[in-house]
Amino acid sequence: MDTLDFEERYLAISARDRRFDGRFYTAVTSTGIYCRPICPARTPARKNVRFYDHAASAEAAGFRPCRRCRPELSPGAPGWDVRADLVGRALRLIDDGVADDGGVAELARRLHVSERHLHRLFAAELGTGPLAVARTRRLLLAKQLLTETSLPMADVAFAAGFGSVRQFNAAMKDSYRFAPSDLRKTDGPMAAGGLTLRLGVRQPFDARALLAFLGARAIPGVEEVVDHAVYTRRVPGGEVTLTPVTDHVRLTVTGGDTRQLARIVARCRRLLDLDADPHAIVAALGPTTLGPLVAARPGLRVPGAWDSFELLVRAIVGQQISVAGARTILGRIAARSAEIFPSAEEMVSLDLDGLGMTTRRAATLRVAAKAVASGEIDLDAADPAETVAALVGLPGIGPWTAGYVALRALRDPDAWPDDDLGLRRTMAALAIPPSETERWRPWRAYAALHLWNAEEKS
Repeated sequence: MDTLDFEERYLAISARDRRFDGRFYTAVTSTGIYCRPICPARTPARKNVRFYDHAASAEAAGFRPCRRCRPELSPGAPGWDVRADLVGRALRLIDDGVADDGGVAELARRLHVSERHLHRLFAAELGTGPLAVARTRRLLLAKQLLTETSLPMADVAFAAGFGSVRQFNAAMKDSYRFAPSDLRKTDGPMAAGGLTLRLGVRQPFDARALLAFLGARAIPGVEEVVDHAVYTRRVPGGEVTLTPVTDHVRLTVTGGDTRQLARIVARCRRLLDLDADPHAIVAALGPTTLGPLVAARPGLRVPGAWDSFELLVRAIVGQQISVAGARTILGRIAARSAEIFPSAEEMVSLDLDGLGMTTRRAATLRVAAKAVASGEIDLDAADPAETVAALVGLPGIGPWTAGYVALRALRDPDAWPDDDLGLRRTMAALAIPPSETERWRPWRAYAALHLWNAEEKS
């Protein structure tokens, strides 16, 4: 996936360059351990080094994770979102637990390919199969839980996605050559304040601007942002809190089903765009007419979505009305739901009268809900360009709505919400011609955020 050659990677690990954290892993043949590029251990000799693009590739080759630099804390590789290819979409589904629940068969079904073709692509790109990737994800999350929490051993196993404690113990011993208890000094009930984990993030990270964006659009009764510093959201049976600190984001989960923890971690990472590569974005946008804006906010991120369908509803409701007006209507929709926010299946039959929406807008919501509930539109696994085309084909959904969904829910870094009034106004004020947007590829989503941010500051 990464275009860096051996020497470039070796120079990166020699300098412990944080720009490369999560982009590849360094395996050392003399120790049998794989590390992050920023590992503080002595740089190994060239002859003993092997480089891998994914942790699962290193583990499939027989290496185990370093206890010192802790690969489980690496931010994710940003290249998969840029490519938006089938392997990248498969990795996203694996993060969401699809392979844990339904195996490779379900993964292939969601991606509309055969299991054989999926295995072939994974072997070519990663050197290992999708089940091995899912297993590594479970093991690394378990390792983090064992290291950072006092969660009971059985709860760790199920929270990480293992089917049984026996399976968990066997996987740890087989892959890492030590028992889970070797990482654990304390073992007991979850603390009263909830379970807390560190989420790695690639610096620079403009957390305040990101939380300001999310706070302005927070759905009443569902989520809240306090002082542009703390994000809180309800989840079934509990609550999730995200607090950016110096070099990571602190995730606290209170209540709820710990077996959903892997999905919660994946959703939090997407919501805050923690896997973005700000250096690549600055390098691409800095020399353009956006240069001054990029230089002022190099860590600006694209706010993601907790749930793709929820974001589609936000986009439809927000058509041609103010952000505050959309929040009010969304809060009313949430209040009528039997869930925290209605799923596509519930939205099909939800009473939408008297919410402050036009009849046409309500009809668009129902049509979109039916398309998602039936599988006609898949907001999580399909190619972004195909999804945008399918959305525009629905009555009541135009290029702006589809572009906004692509930008926030589909994680397309090149998404551009056409005909956005704020973008047009800011570009006119900065004397940026419409043709300039072509120079911003493949990072137009980040260009949009810089322009929106400039509009709010003006």
